[in-house]
Amino acid sequence: MSTPPFPLMGSDPSSVPEIRRARKIEVALGYRIFAAQHWGDLGDGHISARDPERRDAFWMLRYGVSYHRAKVSDLVLVGPDGKLLEGEGFVNRAAYFIHHPILMARPDAASAAHVHTGWGTPFSAEVRPIEPISQESCIFFEDHALFDDEEVQIQDTDGGRRIAEALGDKRAVLLRNHGLLTVASRVDEAVGSFVTLERVAEVHMKVRNPKPISPEAARYARDDLTSVGIGRVGFWNLVARHVEDPQSVLD
Repeated sequence: MSTPPFPLMGSDPSSVPEIRRARKIEVALGYRIFAAQHWGDLGDGHISARDPERRDAFWMLRYGVSYHRAKVSDLVLVGPDGKLLEGEGFVNRAAYFIHHPILMARPDAASAAHVHTGWGTPFSAEVRPIEPISQESCIFFEDHALFDDEEVQIQDTDGGRRIAEALGDKRAVLLRNHGLLTVASRVDEAVGSFVTLERVAEVHMKVRNPKPISPEAARYARDDLTSVGIGRVGFWNLVARHVEDPQSVLD
């Protein structure tokens, strides 16, 4: 049977070319999802995908492309020194400063996602942890970190390294006065988790005097939800809802 023209949720490519192709398609779709949420209109975000062969390099959208028009052909491969290895266009330097150190510190991770959002940024300014006050919040219970640092304008890989240190082995980090960032072993999981985390931030900013559930109940919900790859489920539902023709991201 020939390879399908488009990756499907639940598919598990095995060869290096297939893994690379699937990751690049999911990155392009991830930017389309961000655009559908009205995020990144100012170019203030980035999604990375580690290359399965050159594991010290990653794919992301070249600088200057509107997220709602993102295509696989618009992706560039960024090397460990921040230089362009494949593709055409300019490298988003801010993305390199953040994503490269994180991916190097997390060999288990294939992707990181970050964009400035309406609820994540103000929530991050309060520098407080996520509490289990909603079903979605439980996903990140004891599985997120705080980057309590005044450097909101990351200008070198040292800033990204400190973010990576704060993140540790968690699925998400709240960047003080800056916003949200998620990581995962798959691109679709990282992006889907990011959208979920933004909704968690919204709940935390809107609620008055919440009553969290117990740690035991929160862990039970977290373990059950994450067992099914909740970020992946969300990602492909977002694609179905917001990307009218998913194959439009293909060359």
